[in-house]
Amino acid sequence: MTPTQLRSFATVVRLGTVRAAAAELGVSEAAISGSVGALRKELDDRLFHPSHNGLVFTPGGIRLAQRAVEMLGLQEQTRREVSDAHGGRRHLRVVATSLFAEYAAPGLIERFSTRADDLEVELVVDSSDRFDELLLSHTADVVIGPLSKIAAADGLTSTEFLRYGVVGVCTPDVAATDISRAQWHLGPSAVEPAGVSKTIVERMRIPEDNQRIYTSHAAALAKARDGNGVALVPKFVADRSTTTGELALIEDCNCAATGTWTARSWRGDRASNAARELMRFVTTPQAIQAMLAGSGSRIGRFQPRVHITLWS
Repeated sequence: MTPTQLRSFATVVRLGTVRAAAAELGVSEAAISGSVGALRKELDDRLFHPSHNGLVFTPGGIRLAQRAVEMLGLQEQTRREVSDAHGGRRHLRVVATSLFAEYAAPGLIERFSTRADDLEVELVVDSSDRFDELLLSHTADVVIGPLSKIAAADGLTSTEFLRYGVVGVCTPDVAATDISRAQWHLGPSAVEPAGVSKTIVERMRIPEDNQRIYTSHAAALAKARDGNGVALVPKFVADRSTTTGELALIEDCNCAATGTWTARSWRGDRASNAARELMRFVTTPQAIQAMLAGSGSRIGRFQPRVHITLWS
C-alpha cells in the first residue's frame, strides 16, 4: 500500500463519497477508485460498500480507516524529524486548550525549552474533543487540557499533573449587585466542551445576552477590571488581583469549579524523545512552579485555532 492509496481511502472515509474525495484531493474519481481498488486487492477485503444511508464499512475497512490516518501522520512526522535533524534542531508540537495555553503554558514552555538549545516548541490552541484525533494523525506530539472522562485510545498515555480552580472576580462595586444579572466577560474556554468555565456559566444560569466572549482571557479580565462585570480566571491568577483589593472574589460556591490539567501523548517509543521528556517534566516541582508563576515564554510559533462567536 502506498501513501497515495492510504490518503485516498482516508479522504473517502472522512467525506463519505468518492466524488467528494476526488474534489478535495484534486484528482479524478477514477484515480480514487483505482487507489481503493488496489487496497481491496492487496488486503483481500471489500473495505466498504455503498448504501442508501452512505458508506457501510467492513470490520477490516474500519481498522484500515484508523490505521490510514495514523500512518499518514507518521509519515509527516518522520518528514519533519528528518528535516529538523538535517538542520540540527528538534521540533515539538504541543496542542493545548485556551485556558492552559494562556495562563500556564508560557511558564512551562520557557522552563522546558531552556533545558535544550536545539529544541523549538510550537504551541497550537485547539478543542480538547479533538485531542486524540490530533495525536493519532501525528498532528500533535503532546496535548494538554482538562482531564478527559473518555479513555485514551490504544497506544496513548495520559499524565495528570496539576489540579486547578477557576473562580469569578469583579470590582467591589459589581460584587454588591446581583452577579447573575451582570455582564460576564469570558475567554474562549467558555465555549470549550469540557471546560470548567462553561460549567460555571451553566451552573449560574447566565443568559446568553449577558455573555461576552473574547479571543483571550486577558481581554475579558481587563474588561471586568474596568468595572463592567464579571470574569472567570484560574484561582492562582485571581489571588494576585484580589490581594491588592483591585478585584473582589465572588463568594458564591456556584461561581467556582475545579479541574485537572492532563498531558497526553503516545506511549513508549512511539513518542518522540522531546515528547517523552515533556511528559516527564510536567510533573516536576520546577514545572509546576513555572506554570503557576506565569512567566513569559520563548515559544517558536503560536497558532490559535479557536473559533469565537462574539455575542452583542
